[in-house]
Amino acid sequence: MAQDANNQPDAPQEGIPAPEGPANLIDTDYVIGQDNIQTSKFGLNVDLHGKVFSVSSLLILFFVIITLALPEQMGPIFNGAKSFLTDHLSWLFLFAANIFVLLSVVLIFTPLGKVRIGGLHAKPDFSYAGWFAMLFAAGMGIGLMFYGVSEPMTHFDTSIAGDSWAPLGGAQGDQAAAQSLAMAATIFHWGLHPWGIYAVVALSLALFSFNKGLPLTMRSIFYPILGERIWGWPGHIIDILAVFATLFGLATSLGLGASQASAGLNYLFGTPNNDVTMVLLIIGITLVALMSVMLGVDKGVQRLSQINMALAFLLLLFVIFVGPTLLIATGFVENMGSYLKNLPALSNPFGREDSNFVHGWTAFYWAWWISWSPFVGMFIARVSRGRTVREFLIAVLLVPTIVSVLWMTAFGDTAINQLVSDGFQGVKNAELPLQLFTMLGQLPLTSITSFVGIILVMVFFITSSDSGSLVIDSITAGGKVDAPTPQRVFWALIEGAIAIALLLGGGLTALQAAVITTGLPFTIVLLAACYAIIQGLRSEPRG
Repeated sequence: MAQDANNQPDAPQEGIPAPEGPANLIDTDYVIGQDNIQTSKFGLNVDLHGKVFSVSSLLILFFVIITLALPEQMGPIFNGAKSFLTDHLSWLFLFAANIFVLLSVVLIFTPLGKVRIGGLHAKPDFSYAGWFAMLFAAGMGIGLMFYGVSEPMTHFDTSIAGDSWAPLGGAQGDQAAAQSLAMAATIFHWGLHPWGIYAVVALSLALFSFNKGLPLTMRSIFYPILGERIWGWPGHIIDILAVFATLFGLATSLGLGASQASAGLNYLFGTPNNDVTMVLLIIGITLVALMSVMLGVDKGVQRLSQINMALAFLLLLFVIFVGPTLLIATGFVENMGSYLKNLPALSNPFGREDSNFVHGWTAFYWAWWISWSPFVGMFIARVSRGRTVREFLIAVLLVPTIVSVLWMTAFGDTAINQLVSDGFQGVKNAELPLQLFTMLGQLPLTSITSFVGIILVMVFFITSSDSGSLVIDSITAGGKVDAPTPQRVFWALIEGAIAIALLLGGGLTALQAAVITTGLPFTIVLLAACYAIIQGLRSEPRG
């Protein structure tokens, strides 16, 4: 079933670079794009997988139309779906995320870590700087902006009060313990677990495409389980689920980003902070994203990612040096220790007494990361060719986790310090999208830093949208990575339409309900992928 790349009977699939040096290509009769519809009408070229594209696009368009037409009726439906899934199946999300982290860590320390993505002699396509910037900006940019202040403050408030939403029961009346627990819970949601999810998907996609010669789609991962059946309806369903999960995961982030940008513009310039403003923001930023989409990964996404990471780094340095510098420096070490200390309890999927925290925070986050995983995983796979499995996993797990700890410490501890030491109640009392700007309002150069914050949200919005469009287009084009531009434009427009529909159909609750609903079936898909990735790595030559 496997062939050496230096002596294979068939060339690798179209659009997939051939392995460099020894690698075990999978010998299949399937040719990438053989089930595609290729036509040129009205001056537009299309090259799409008929079944995956038609089912995905029709169902999603139906969803957008119904949600926009019946917003009052859809709101309770979203709320009910979210409550049911988090109340009854939160344990599954926690259990699955633990498996993904454990698998990633185990692979680092086994001989399988020596396998090189793209063949034994493959060289990296991007520098470390470019690679880190792209994977981090695509992975969780908007979320860090939205939750960097609001989540630590919320957990601190519930922990010190000892109410039912506190993580691990809270630390009633103990200020230091409540702050430590709040930061541990926040880092838990932005550390090893989300990046473990991304790492498993990205590594499996990269392996089966760049080493095995299969199309860059989710179905390819399941060749060790389904064999040639991945080219039929079992594979179609996997890819359709990936499209749904990616679109709704992206829409959730775009909705959060629009609400925060709207709140920031209201804070700085007094513009109305309402649905109209958010819809106009989504439309405007989606149109800007289209230009980046048309430029492609090298010119568009990489350039924007690097600009945004530079801006984010400058804002982070500003908060560190202008805010409580010593507190942030010591807090980084203390928060990392608190995170590791509380990690077993926070990741326990069974017998939890802090059910509100698990259902309302952790289950939503894990579903969100899982929904993002086809998008982020495929994007990371495309830019990670040439790395060893060990190098890849260490980088994807540790580097973003350390940066997340630093970011959450700087922004979260600064906000909590404003409350505890200065008695400033503004952040605590502000609405979630406004809490970042309220915290920055207590530091010098408020107008400049708040404006930079808005720009960061918007550019993270753009990089997420254009990266997602490239990925969804690849899935719905049967694995082709160079499909016609109009298809990427279509998916970028659809992402914006879904975000608008969800915001108008139920706000934040609708966004959370959509991501949990689409994340659930994909959780099962990814658990099966864990077996496939081990089987795939075992057949590869090692350096």
